[in-house]
Amino acid sequence: MGRWLAIDYGKARCGVAVTDPARIIANGLTTVPTRELMAFLQNYFREEDVERVIMGKPTQTNGVPSENMARVKTFAGEFVKKFPQIPLVFFDERFTSVLAHRAMIDGGLPKMQRRNKALVDELSATILLQSYMESVFGNRK
Repeated sequence: MGRWLAIDYGKARCGVAVTDPARIIANGLTTVPTRELMAFLQNYFREEDVERVIMGKPTQTNGVPSENMARVKTFAGEFVKKFPQIPLVFFDERFTSVLAHRAMIDGGLPKMQRRNKALVDELSATILLQSYMESVFGNRK
């Protein structure tokens, strides 16, 4: 069984999260500068069996695509050409950053650590992946 990998795509950097091989738990993996994302993925796919990639679909609260959607579509086109064997799925990423900040506060992280945008991006990718898993599997017990 291959892992699932989620990308919270941003203009400057991208948060990345993955499941365990059994696809039970979503874990933050890293944050990658956007310009290095394709090379990072190529290396990661060489080392790990990734069955599916979930990409955040940047949408405003009113359902309209955000300004980042054009960048996401461009990257997605390049991804599909480079990795045609790996399905790319879009999933609504609304509120992932808000939820990431809330998790940081609830987890007791000091204010300075909560300002770490790379950590917020990685947590956002983890929340995106967890939400996607819940939509596919429901609430497994």
